[in-house]
Amino acid sequence: MEYRTVGRTGVKVSPLVLGTMSFGAEADEAASREMYRAARERGINFFDTADVYSGGVSEEWLGKFSAAERDDVVIASKAFYPVGADVNAQGLSRRHLIQAVEGSLMRLGTDRIDFYFVHAFDEETPIEETLRALDDLQRSGKILYPAVSNWAAWQIATALGISARESLSRFELVEPMYSLVKRQAEVEILPLAQAENLGVISYSPLGGGLLTGKYRAGARPEQGRLVENARYGDRYSRESDVATAERFAAFADDAGASTVTLAVAWAMGQPGVTAPIVAGRNPGQLEASLAALDFGMSPEMRARITALSATPAPATDRAEVLTGKWS
Repeated sequence: MEYRTVGRTGVKVSPLVLGTMSFGAEADEAASREMYRAARERGINFFDTADVYSGGVSEEWLGKFSAAERDDVVIASKAFYPVGADVNAQGLSRRHLIQAVEGSLMRLGTDRIDFYFVHAFDEETPIEETLRALDDLQRSGKILYPAVSNWAAWQIATALGISARESLSRFELVEPMYSLVKRQAEVEILPLAQAENLGVISYSPLGGGLLTGKYRAGARPEQGRLVENARYGDRYSRESDVATAERFAAFADDAGASTVTLAVAWAMGQPGVTAPIVAGRNPGQLEASLAALDFGMSPEMRARITALSATPAPATDRAEVLTGKWS
């Protein structure tokens, strides 16, 4: 396996990350352990979790599964969303981040978290407050690198500027949503990451299940996030998304390839993406995603798949800046 370096950290990771949101939710402990082992057997060394996944069970199980090989794996966790009834058991304040890290360390059974994500943007806490807390956590060795998920490019850029000005540890890894039906990250987040040498692990390469080939005209599966989770259903409810998914499924049929494998391989080959996050409800479901590690996608095939969805509008309203056609 050809490992990739996360930005400027020097840390080498597999080209796929195993996401553990299903651990303790759709997947019981036995299935979760089997998925962990399947990932390790394929050379995956990067695992993504969060304090809110299954009420902390995901962290507990990941810590248990990786205990005997902790120094050989890279673990990322996150904080922001409510983890209790108390009004302060959420957000990105110094108070909550310190408590959240301590809780995650205990559940993971480890002395450090390799990449620690702020899970969303906190409009009530100054960015400086959050960055100073992360800097202190890094200096204490409890986290090794701060990271950021679900922030807009301008918010990330603002944080990088503050970190540089105040000599604080900066974000080294970004986690945006990215798939053939959600390509907004191409506009500013991925270019920012490339310009600032940030690592990128993207989530939902299957578009919440929309790109699995199960969602076609007049057909919907009985199970799946788009059916069972209203948030995911709303996220991928646009007619254009469904149309893209149908074109993609037809392309995969013609190519004689798995839609899941193709979708993951496409995201894995995007310039600027260090590694997409893959997951599954069970080992069998995960296997098609892991198969992307061995799938050789040619530049021509990648271009044909990319053309199946609309290219997002550029960040500037002067499109000629990108096309070179000045007027």
